[in-house]
Amino acid sequence: MKPIPFEYFAPTTVEEALEHLSNLGYGGKVLAGGQSLIPAMNFRMARPGALVDLNGIPELAYIKPTADGGLAIGTMTRDSKVEHSPEVAKRFPLLPEVMPNIAHPQIRNRGTFGGSIAHADPAGQLPAISIVLNANLKVLKKGSERWVKAEEFFLGPFMTVLEPEEMLAEVVLPALPPRTGSSYQQVSRQKGGYSMAAVASVVTLDEAGKCTNARMVMISVGDVPILSAAALRILVGQKPTPEAIAEVAEIAASQEIDPGTDIHATAEYRRHLIRVLVRRSLTTAFERAAK
Repeated sequence: MKPIPFEYFAPTTVEEALEHLSNLGYGGKVLAGGQSLIPAMNFRMARPGALVDLNGIPELAYIKPTADGGLAIGTMTRDSKVEHSPEVAKRFPLLPEVMPNIAHPQIRNRGTFGGSIAHADPAGQLPAISIVLNANLKVLKKGSERWVKAEEFFLGPFMTVLEPEEMLAEVVLPALPPRTGSSYQQVSRQKGGYSMAAVASVVTLDEAGKCTNARMVMISVGDVPILSAAALRILVGQKPTPEAIAEVAEIAASQEIDPGTDIHATAEYRRHLIRVLVRRSLTTAFERAAK
């Protein structure tokens, strides 16, 4: 199939893009990498009246260190740039661990870091990673900007707090403290396919080996990525024993997720996967933090 007729705008500056979005309102749609939007338009699942293509705006593609030791990533930075960046690998090793699970190299060469987050696919990896890394998101519209915490950005499947005239411009990842470890665990039907369930964890230990922070996000088991409250409540202030990790896994699988049944997996199977993946993810993250 082909998309319905639409207008096309190719701005070369952020200001020009925001001007178009302001004029178009609900009729406009931002085009980033297009790896999700274009297929949706071809199947007529998405029917925007106009596209504002950001691919001609080089100022939106960058990876920059921040003053606190974190990183700022422009929304049009290609996924493959993030995957192979030495700066990203040094400061946030979780990202190059996750990236090979996102589709295939050809897709990652075109797909964009910010576009994946703004698309808000509940089975997508990067929305969840933005939450587990406690990202701050820079949102622009004509004449103003605002910052949104990643865990407050997602409202539902393919729904975010972005208004029609707004666009996501930058993702800022705060620096991780010393003795921090991370891990990403996923089960999918095939390499590069969407996950049936996945878990990303970031944990920090003090000098005595006690947990001072534990962020864990679960994917494909709800309408949005789910940040676990049990991980924080049970693990922080304690030494991360196998029994404590197992307790987090059981609570997460039985109380914190709301998985659905589809042609790929039943809801009960997804709960089983979460029990297994939470244990693997937290155990590996704590082992890495202790090194």
